[in-house]
Amino acid sequence: MQPALLQLRNVRKVYRRGLLDRVPAFSLEAGFSVDAPAVIGVMGPNGSGKTTLFELIAGSNMPTSGEVLVRGVNIHRVKYAERDRLAIHYHQSYQVRQFRRLWPSIMLQSARSDYPLVHLFDEPQFNTSDGYIGFMLKFFRKLRREGRVVFICLHPNERYHVDIMREVCERFIFVRQGTLTHVDDWPTLMKLEPVRAYLGTLAEPFEGAASGAPGALPAGNHS
Repeated sequence: MQPALLQLRNVRKVYRRGLLDRVPAFSLEAGFSVDAPAVIGVMGPNGSGKTTLFELIAGSNMPTSGEVLVRGVNIHRVKYAERDRLAIHYHQSYQVRQFRRLWPSIMLQSARSDYPLVHLFDEPQFNTSDGYIGFMLKFFRKLRREGRVVFICLHPNERYHVDIMREVCERFIFVRQGTLTHVDDWPTLMKLEPVRAYLGTLAEPFEGAASGAPGALPAGNHS
């Protein structure tokens, strides 16, 4: 039996402040696994720990404790130049995040993979013209068909951001003050009061009927 595509095993990240007392300023805890290809939506307030979560998964931020396993391989023990063969973190305008190097690469193992199994899109920019959103939705689904795990983190401030999450994501993670809440579907997500408070008016029910109507994705092929 193959190991899970992605497993966060008792992962904890603590940021501290102060030179002597080193008082904890923020902490994030995560423990979950993704056993099959999926497109997972991630959302939460600014400063809640979303980017820290992505950095931990991609191997660019060392956890205080715990392990991040991609297909059974601890990504934080993989050579820096090969970590993006396991998980790759795209930040905003699809720039790849850089690694923090704590150990010489000669002391680390090979990735044993040629193409990333986990793709992390951190607040990607969506152009609403010329079918760009449809192109990106097709790309996310293509990655899933190819056996990958796709995380899409958005900070919704427009109705179409919510539509994108509803249309392409099959499960969700809501991050709040370093705590992760896992939800299996959109209707259940919308029942959570912290999520509704975070989304504000964007959480209101709507009919995504005709293209161009309120609540519908911009024109383009989204299949």
